[in-house]
Amino acid sequence: MAGTDRQRTLIAEGPAIILVEPQLPENIGMVARAMANFGLAELRLVKPREAFPNEKARSAASRADHIIDNAKVFDDLASAIKDLHFVYATTARERDAFKQVRGPVEAGQILRQRFNNKEKTGILFGRERFGLNNDEISLADELVTFPVNPAFSSLNIAQAVLLMSYEWMKSGLAKETDTAFRGPELEPAPKEQLQGFFNHLEDALQARGYFRPMARKEIMVNNLRGVLTRAGFSESELRLLRGVVVSLDYFSPKTPRGSGAPEGRKREKSMPPENDMQTLDRDSSSDE
Repeated sequence: MAGTDRQRTLIAEGPAIILVEPQLPENIGMVARAMANFGLAELRLVKPREAFPNEKARSAASRADHIIDNAKVFDDLASAIKDLHFVYATTARERDAFKQVRGPVEAGQILRQRFNNKEKTGILFGRERFGLNNDEISLADELVTFPVNPAFSSLNIAQAVLLMSYEWMKSGLAKETDTAFRGPELEPAPKEQLQGFFNHLEDALQARGYFRPMARKEIMVNNLRGVLTRAGFSESELRLLRGVVVSLDYFSPKTPRGSGAPEGRKREKSMPPENDMQTLDRDSSSDE
């Protein structure tokens, strides 16, 4: 999903993302991209298999160059986390360890609280093939695991980082239901305008024999009004719908228009412009 705005200020804060012995530079690049999406910037690598920096990683990062350029490489995990106050380790399976296990939502909230308290935090992610070993898990304060399908629980590194990065950013919103942008706030139209639309539509449908049998007209009208009232149309939406009915009124080939069009928008019962004659002829022939 494209949508990068180069004019906006780059957000770069939050926990360090620590990858232990990542094998593929492309995965490192995709991790960097996921981090940039949700405002994380500090990437630490423990003994990557290929030399770093790496152009494959840069290409996969999709312009998250600031993360690739500032990534730090360490020889061991202890060195990579020595300056941190609190560390989560991600895991997909149950461990024999006396450690608290959190879900991603709760972990994101805890990381935000610690960040607000000026603590430095980090999240550990293991190898592509088998994750973190028990010795590495032992260096973390708590564990975080994802509620995934137990029959297919394996996530690649970039997916796992994306999930935690998302929860990090969401924890900083005023409300977790906030979005980056919203649709326009439309006020419902006054009942007078809605009633005018009902009358216009009813007149057009009457002219075209919609209400059959006529004995059921009242029930059919009430049903239509029930459906259309529930939508809560705005003034602009009603104008659009009335324009549709006006168009159908005017270009109906066999039946003259109804009388329910808004004042000032009624068109004379004359032939349409020349460029519309062919359309009308075709419609008339197909309607016989």
